[in-house]
Amino acid sequence: MSAPAPTAELSHRLARLDEVDALRGLMDAAITQLQKPFLDGRQIASSRTIMGLDTQLIADGTYFVVESGGRLAGCGGWSRRATLYGGDQSPGRSAALLDPARDAARVRAMYTHPDHARRGVGRLILALCETAARQEGFRTLELMATLAGEPLYRAAGYGVIESVEDPRGGAPVPLLRMRKSL
Repeated sequence: MSAPAPTAELSHRLARLDEVDALRGLMDAAITQLQKPFLDGRQIASSRTIMGLDTQLIADGTYFVVESGGRLAGCGGWSRRATLYGGDQSPGRSAALLDPARDAARVRAMYTHPDHARRGVGRLILALCETAARQEGFRTLELMATLAGEPLYRAAGYGVIESVEDPRGGAPVPLLRMRKSL
């Protein structure tokens, strides 16, 4: 396997509400392409119900955009709220605030555009999330990983604490709850 082609330097900033449509387009491309080796067509369709953009993260100022050469390369963030994963359309979300002294902050809605996969986008977003959560007093982070995302999270020091299947979108989607101490 050859190394990925060099990419333009990555830049990052906080996401804005006026770019929600572009972010959702990136997420759709990521779900469609990057999940193919792990999920069948029904599970990919189901993923669109249980995953996606939670605009509360943008409103909270905890959601990042990564660009490469002026193009949207990825997005992701962290949360001080109870919801572990899911977008605006996902059932069962909770906006309750977490207590940094006892709760784990959440890494949320991480997506890399397929054209930018394996070029440092996910690692950059994780580093931004970890730094921000640490600055707010959190000592641990949790996330719900897709099978496609698991290798990145393991390499970044996250360990699996639970394997689950989420059937809320119509077909069971395998997921891994992972945690890391900061």
